[in-house]
Amino acid sequence: MRMRHRALEILVLALVLTAACAGKPGQPAPASLNILITNDDGIEAPGILAVAEALRPLGQVTVAAPSEQKSGSSHGVTSDKPIFVRESERGGQRWIAIDALPATCVRLAVEKLLPARPDIVISGINRGENLGTVTFYSATVGAAREAAFLGLPSISVHLVASRGMDYETAASVTAQIVRALGRDGFPKGTFLNVNIPPLPREKLRGLRITRQDTRAPVDHFDIMAAPDGSTAYIPRWEHLEPEAGDTDIWAVRNGYVSVSLFGFDQTAAAPPAAGRALRRLESLSFSVTHN
Repeated sequence: MRMRHRALEILVLALVLTAACAGKPGQPAPASLNILITNDDGIEAPGILAVAEALRPLGQVTVAAPSEQKSGSSHGVTSDKPIFVRESERGGQRWIAIDALPATCVRLAVEKLLPARPDIVISGINRGENLGTVTFYSATVGAAREAAFLGLPSISVHLVASRGMDYETAASVTAQIVRALGRDGFPKGTFLNVNIPPLPREKLRGLRITRQDTRAPVDHFDIMAAPDGSTAYIPRWEHLEPEAGDTDIWAVRNGYVSVSLFGFDQTAAAPPAAGRALRRLESLSFSVTHN
């Protein structure tokens, strides 16, 4: 039953987003939104500047983001030191620089810094893709997941890295998605992960609702001798080539905006066969026996 409901949710989401992205970018929002924006690239990153401007017509925008780069920190939280906050006003928007990891920026903003809960949280626009299982490492995704923990609609947005990063197009696509979904566009306990190809708007082939590619990332560790005689390993990684046609990696590599519906109930992701295999554990007894 749960899988049937999730399939219906994905179908409705696909219809809404496909219709929205086929329309004109200048269409008005159905209602003014209170929008919170964060990221993991830092508050001065070009992606967050672009999306804050693009979302301005949709309502009241507040930016609460790390004061510096925090990429790759996954869903880490700041809990071992005081958190310093610096506020400014930019073009009528409230900008809050926070000395904390992205997930903590979201929670601090929602619980202490904002006068009211936001209608939607946007994390990004991230410099570089977060597709497949790499999403587990992403602090951009982690910040959106934190908002979902708090019962808030949230979207993590990523622009595939290229020589001339076109954040304006990515921000425009993001605004169309937010406009289409509004404040109640997808169910609680879920959030969206959006990846945008590095293409001009007119060359984007459309939008696909995708599943997460579940293949392991390809990492390499190159060995190097350090001057002090110790051994160093230099990490690097490579992009996966597309495989199945319904995945996020396939969609982006083929020129589509990828939108994946993520959840945070990790027990729901286990296949039924795995659950049945574990049922035998329920017969274990932990009572003390005496010989």
